[in-house]
Amino acid sequence: MTDKQALSTRSPLRALAAAGMLALAGACLLPTGALAADAAAAAASAAPATNIANAATGDEFIKKLSSDVLAAIKADTSIKAGDTRQIMALVDTKVLPYVDFERMTQSAMARFWRDATPDQRQRVQAEFKTLLVRTYAGALSQAGDKTLDIKPSRAQPGDKEVIVRSEVRGGPGDPIRLDYRLEKTASGWKIFDVNILGAWLVENYRNTFAQEIKASGIDGLIAKLAERNKAIASKGVPAPAK
Repeated sequence: MTDKQALSTRSPLRALAAAGMLALAGACLLPTGALAADAAAAAASAAPATNIANAATGDEFIKKLSSDVLAAIKADTSIKAGDTRQIMALVDTKVLPYVDFERMTQSAMARFWRDATPDQRQRVQAEFKTLLVRTYAGALSQAGDKTLDIKPSRAQPGDKEVIVRSEVRGGPGDPIRLDYRLEKTASGWKIFDVNILGAWLVENYRNTFAQEIKASGIDGLIAKLAERNKAIASKGVPAPAK
């Protein structure tokens, strides 16, 4: 059974959560190939987090982000041992500042975003963020045995939106395609979508969100996301910082 077939056998939200876990965890894998030496140097120097988003290119941003997080994992034995609170603290400080959850949520809701009240928008975004972060955190302690091979960039100098292409290597099976959609904002690079196994995460959530909203409304979608988050929390994974 391939990775894509395995995902397709699960419920839509559970399958998407698993995809999100693998995709976002890719940002914490050690780059290989031509970028490996630079990544090791970046990890050793432990550059301040504020410098990461201001990288000159999207490729450089992903390389610095992965190196920074990997260095933190290696330096904290409790994270490697699976301490979920320490893992969530790492996610809160090292990853969340570089993910545009508002844009991801708005894109996933598509036309239904206009129909949602401000309170509903806030609740969907909060539950969506919690779902992605909790599933991501569940995989983070296992990231050390994987590598991220960043492919040559196709972006042009000055592009404000770029796609960084990569492959996850290590473990059984073929390399897994993993791409990032990034936007260069006033505060630096932000991740707003990821492609795992050939499918863009937000696009897949858009289809699932639409099905849930058509069946039970926006409040029904919020309830479904909250239900999934409650199931994950029962396994001891705390919620991300607000």
